[in-house]
Amino acid sequence: MYELRLQHPWLTKLLLASGVTLITMFCMFLFADKALAHGYIDSPGSRAYLCKTGANSDCGAIIYEPQSLEAPKGFPQAGPADGKIASAGGIFPKLDEQSATRWSKVNISSGPITFHWTLTAAHATTSWKYYITKPNWNPNAALTRDSFDLTPFCSVDYNGKRPPFSYSDNCNVPARTGYHVILAVWEIADTANAFYNVIDVNFGGSNPVDNQAPTAPTGLASSNVTSTTAALSWNAATDNVGVTGYKVYRNGTEIASVSGSTLNYTATGLTGNTSYTFTVRAVDAAGNTSPNSNAVVVNTPVPVVDTEAPSAPTGLHVMGTPTSTSVNLMWSASTDNVGVTGYQIFRGSTLVATVSGSTLEYNVTGLTASTSYTFTVKAVDAAGNVSAASSAVNATTAAPPAIAAWAPGVSYAAGTKVTYNGNTYECRQAHTSLVGWEPATTPALWLLK
Repeated sequence: MYELRLQHPWLTKLLLASGVTLITMFCMFLFADKALAHGYIDSPGSRAYLCKTGANSDCGAIIYEPQSLEAPKGFPQAGPADGKIASAGGIFPKLDEQSATRWSKVNISSGPITFHWTLTAAHATTSWKYYITKPNWNPNAALTRDSFDLTPFCSVDYNGKRPPFSYSDNCNVPARTGYHVILAVWEIADTANAFYNVIDVNFGGSNPVDNQAPTAPTGLASSNVTSTTAALSWNAATDNVGVTGYKVYRNGTEIASVSGSTLNYTATGLTGNTSYTFTVRAVDAAGNTSPNSNAVVVNTPVPVVDTEAPSAPTGLHVMGTPTSTSVNLMWSASTDNVGVTGYQIFRGSTLVATVSGSTLEYNVTGLTASTSYTFTVKAVDAAGNVSAASSAVNATTAAPPAIAAWAPGVSYAAGTKVTYNGNTYECRQAHTSLVGWEPATTPALWLLK
């Protein structure tokens, strides 16, 4: 084996620094792309999308970000490992669970099918490719490359262009019967990654292609409106197959999705004294989306400005006897027009601690022995208003405990201090002293302080 030796230390440092810089830049580039380049198939509904809508259950965190199934590109030669194809490399492992009955299926038939992508960031694109499982694949085994016909049945070159946020491919799906999985790959042009979506489909179902959208939800109404929140509720939509979820929109932008059995949602993060328009749409397992519900306008009230400070705490006193390093304080509760959220404890003019509004005592530690201190307490509320200081209380810490002289035949614990010949020593390890083991002659047992 050959060994590379650099004769100049400065050159070694330069190379190491350059390497760290390059790695840092690469990571920044990689994660920046992951933050921007996202998308998923919602028609026919992909496995991840049906998790988002509630048609699939026990999906894990993918319900919050079906757009994030990203892994290295180059399938089938590269890309996610066998057994982790559905999760795009294992980040969302629930998606890799595979059996004939694990996932909801979209009824389709062979022939022309439109695959619709919703992109949350339209990235420069190399291609879109679609694969399907072999006729004799095993639906009860993990998805591997051997599960699929590795020649895509549909391939669309995109030549580095940026697609629209709503993008579709029209493809001819080959003939199959029963349950199969379609793998869609969106290959990005200017990163090393691609997005992987699997679609669970059923050929030959009673309704091979579901193109009928649900009815619009009705009776959308708001209640319990505050300056930052609004509770919404609506009546159920209907569908020829079944409603799998509802999408909630604020001023035309989707802000949430809930399951098909959920008929309410509380919008948060609103701004006071502002008008918002909410609508709701129903979706089914095939990705069909209903028209908008009736619109409901919510006017958030002007936020209540709290400028009133709590009353000063009363009855501040010392509990028990101060030790050489601590003083235990106690006081009576303050009052406030809204509510006390905390108490600030001061040593002189120094803030030493803040406790909750339900806490009425505090043990001040880290003090110096034989020293006089002055303490006060102030109350605070949620708006940040601070009360006047309580009456001050004075306390003097106790003298430090006496340090015994070293003696033979004594059991010493680690940390015990002794004096010997005018010096102070601290025990390094527990032992029973013997003549000849005096601190000055046994540094393995005693540390000179």
